[in-house]
Amino acid sequence: MELITPGFGLIFWMTLTFLIVLIILKKYAWKPILESIRQREEFINNSLKQAEEARRQLENVKNEAQKILNQARQEREQMLKEAKEIHARIVRQADEEAKKIKERRLQEALQEIENAKINAVNELKQFVADISIEIAEKILRSELSDKQAQKQFIEKMLKESNLN
Repeated sequence: MELITPGFGLIFWMTLTFLIVLIILKKYAWKPILESIRQREEFINNSLKQAEEARRQLENVKNEAQKILNQARQEREQMLKEAKEIHARIVRQADEEAKKIKERRLQEALQEIENAKINAVNELKQFVADISIEIAEKILRSELSDKQAQKQFIEKMLKESNLN
């Protein structure tokens, strides 16, 4: 039975050995072990704080990037809006300029037509005047005495002048 129930001496020496080892560990090993555990705990806490700070900074960077992206989209929309307005203004100005040019050319053409009409009327008047003078000269030269000869002479002059 000695194996199951140890003797008093064995328990005494085991307890004494345990206490000596415990005192030696407390004096020489316990403080360095606790210090290294404390340092490890501080290192882990610092790492967690740094990770949290990095996460916050990453969140800030994401938010800033989103703001910049939104601002770029707004600027793009504004530029597109301005471009459309400029395009519409240029088209409107081109239309107005085309209308002005068309109106000016139409007025020039009407003026040319009016000038050509006036020149034609003047030429016709001159032609009629020339024919009238020719007829009058020939009548006066011929010194016709009777009316029948005058009529024949006038008819002959009209045929010669191609007015029929």
